[in-house]
Amino acid sequence: MSHSSAQLRIPAVYMRGGTSKGVFFHAEHLPHDAAARDKLLLRVTGSPDSYGKQIDGLGGATSSTSKVVVISRSSRTDCDIDYLFGAVAIDAPVVDWTGNCGNLTSAVGPFAISEGLVQAPRDGWATVRIWQANIQKRIIAHVQMRDGEVVETGDFELDGVAFPAAEVRLEFLDPGGEDDEEGGAMFPTGNKLDALDVPGVGRVEATLINAGNPAIFVDAAALGLNGTELQRDINNNADVLRRAEAIRSHAAVAMGLGSSAEEVTRDRPHTPKLAFFSPPAAYTASNGKQVAATQVDLLARIFSMGALHHAMTGTGAVGIAVAGTIPGTLVSRVLGGQSRPVIRFGHPSGTLSVGAEAQQMNGEWIVKKAIMSRTARRLMEGFVRVPALQQELDEQSQDELATAR
Repeated sequence: MSHSSAQLRIPAVYMRGGTSKGVFFHAEHLPHDAAARDKLLLRVTGSPDSYGKQIDGLGGATSSTSKVVVISRSSRTDCDIDYLFGAVAIDAPVVDWTGNCGNLTSAVGPFAISEGLVQAPRDGWATVRIWQANIQKRIIAHVQMRDGEVVETGDFELDGVAFPAAEVRLEFLDPGGEDDEEGGAMFPTGNKLDALDVPGVGRVEATLINAGNPAIFVDAAALGLNGTELQRDINNNADVLRRAEAIRSHAAVAMGLGSSAEEVTRDRPHTPKLAFFSPPAAYTASNGKQVAATQVDLLARIFSMGALHHAMTGTGAVGIAVAGTIPGTLVSRVLGGQSRPVIRFGHPSGTLSVGAEAQQMNGEWIVKKAIMSRTARRLMEGFVRVPALQQELDEQSQDELATAR
């Protein structure tokens, strides 16, 4: 990395993973100091921006496109690389490192192979063992190779992405929470279904779950919705957004993820995620495609960083797969009380299939893995330019950046 015209010049790759986009970095090219790193990454994306547009950076002014990824070789014997994900707030100086991005996970394996961090076969499927540092979980990515290069073009279609591409298969291993982790067990309250008293909303039934990311699952009716809504129906509805954040923040406290609802709203906008569900119904997806009730097992919508997501977060899909295999959860109830190893659900951009392998041991449900496919593509590679932050970065960080070429 070098100084030029009072700007830092940092090696970076701009990638799409699933229905998200983010700026990918090698850890060694960023400051070691967390505060200095966050200030740099905020400037990379163009945050905070009181106009909400991120015009002066690489962020795309949505929760799906204001993201950063930091990759390094792993010191763990059971993993090849460490993957750290940051959700960058658009209008606040916050980089939230509390959870994973399941969509961008699909780009992590291709990035690691293309950047020479992982050895891959010349042809066939490469296996990349990923340590997800945010949530301390292992993920296995299966990436297609041809003539020594990652295959990025193909005919796998992912609703929410305009063009088909090559399939990337992901296995989220042991996605449920454990007792030694933040937020506790898979069901942190000990219940598969809780009744929460939420100020300004009332009594809300919810499944509070740690699977993929911490998540809160409620019926669409709890928000006064029917479950077929698209972004335009919700993201300009201040009352619905207020109710959603009230449920999310108070449920987070019940999960042990914050001392107060106010603290959750301020400090952890990325997790836990709030999703709402309803039985199958016909609707028109955001691209005009008709989704028939017979095509799906249920309807699902999820909020991300204070707004309705345009499709479904990858970790939300993992949570749905896990909850759908366990009787007594809200998702299982919407499915008619049946546990299903594979669920096809409708989201604002279309449909998605996810699967999970679960079994009961000593009265407790254990989920060994959740499985889904995504696509990913390298959009741009080279250097991101950032105005030198002499005032914000200490001299040590400046020296590190100047020498990391």
